[in-house]
Amino acid sequence: MHRILVIGVGSIGERHLRCMKNTGRAQVGLVETNPTLAQDIARKYEVADAFNNLDDALKQPWTAAIVCTPAPSHVPIAQKLADAGVHLLIEKPFSTTTDGIDRLISTVRSKKLVAHIAYVYHSHPGLLDMRNAIHSGRYGKPYHAIVISGQHFPFFRPAYRQIYFTDRAKGGGAIQDSMTHMINAVEWLVGPITRLTCDAAHQVLDGVTVEDTVNLTARHGSVMSLFAHNMWQMQNETAITVLCDKGTLRFEVMNHRWLLMDKINGPWEPHEFGPMERDDWFSRQSNLFVDALEGKGPTSSPLCTLEEGYQTLRVNLAALKSTDAGGVPIDLPPAK
Repeated sequence: MHRILVIGVGSIGERHLRCMKNTGRAQVGLVETNPTLAQDIARKYEVADAFNNLDDALKQPWTAAIVCTPAPSHVPIAQKLADAGVHLLIEKPFSTTTDGIDRLISTVRSKKLVAHIAYVYHSHPGLLDMRNAIHSGRYGKPYHAIVISGQHFPFFRPAYRQIYFTDRAKGGGAIQDSMTHMINAVEWLVGPITRLTCDAAHQVLDGVTVEDTVNLTARHGSVMSLFAHNMWQMQNETAITVLCDKGTLRFEVMNHRWLLMDKINGPWEPHEFGPMERDDWFSRQSNLFVDALEGKGPTSSPLCTLEEGYQTLRVNLAALKSTDAGGVPIDLPPAK
């Protein structure tokens, strides 16, 4: 059985630990610098191997690690793990700067490690089905993508004023926290963003100053895209529409389906995927990661690669730069 170490067991780390343990395919350990939290989570999930620092944990052998610490620490921790030959699943965003990423990717390649960024939309079967339909070419070439998304963040994260979210440097704000999922998903569907203009502001959320509302327009080469996202609306929704010259495809998380229209003014053809709880997404991601560890990937894995995660990080940073400069266009040349 694989030995998988979860590093950081706050909200997202606890979810990763729970979902990986529930696969029944791994023995799970944890690292948490908060001794009380470490003890509580270890007791709650019957985790035998619980550590308060990574160095102590690495005295034992581990197949892989899931890095769930604050975003600025992702790359240094991942580098230490990669140097030790440990496979990686790194929470999003990849980081808050590009520092150290080239070295990490080089280490992963040289050691032939399995390594992914945990953009969980890659594990959603409905979005994967829609992506396969787009990439089949049956509906022609994509030319336009439109994303409408948002939720009432205080409902899902009541403690948002006391966590990383308050500070961009820690990965906070709508662009790096939640909209990055949308950016990464659309890049997965139609290709990397090559140019963008972003307008973002703090509009509603109480007790913070980071942006909670974002409008972003972009180019993915010849494909145009539009994103509208906020973190305070009443409804929890995500709708991603990709318009090709021979068909329109729309992914609707809130309605548990993706839709296809391939006749002018024709009916929508629904493809239902059924209600999915948040843990369902993460359990599927956990199983896909273990599949990759067992040689059933990573070349065929839908999980986000380090290179794809690096590209989305570059978009995050460009969107912040554009916003701070009053919405100026930013070009993104291909990553080296």
